[in-house]
Amino acid sequence: MKLTPGKLNSFIIFKLPSAYLCGVRTKFLDEEQCIVTVRHRWINQNPFKSMFWAVQGMAAEFSTGALMMAKVQASGKRISMLVTSNQARFTKKATGRITFTCKDGNKVDTILKKAIDTGEGQTLTMQSIGVNEEGVEVSAFSFEWSIKVKN
Repeated sequence: MKLTPGKLNSFIIFKLPSAYLCGVRTKFLDEEQCIVTVRHRWINQNPFKSMFWAVQGMAAEFSTGALMMAKVQASGKRISMLVTSNQARFTKKATGRITFTCKDGNKVDTILKKAIDTGEGQTLTMQSIGVNEEGVEVSAFSFEWSIKVKN
């Protein structure tokens, strides 16, 4: 079963309900990138009337994780995946619709092949950039993913 934005949004409803309630939605997924959006609303705002940093983090992480999940599924192998660290940078107030894009599909292909070939755990840092409706960067997140082929 190929992952699609619709299937990922259904996944969010049942497995990540707080992300769903905050408005995190997958808009696009292909071999190279994943695009996830979230709109600033009352339920996901901070006291400064912008989007709470953790909501941005959920959307950013999902853009990297969905891309990783799709690649793991396509490999046909049983592979565990876990975020082991993250970093974030905030450069502008997040209001309106924020779009997070991860373009690390090729990096995932390389590290999955290495994990499958060697049988050893691997780590990969993936980046997701959040931009507002004007295309101005509001935040950038890096997530270190650990993967390992299961026996």
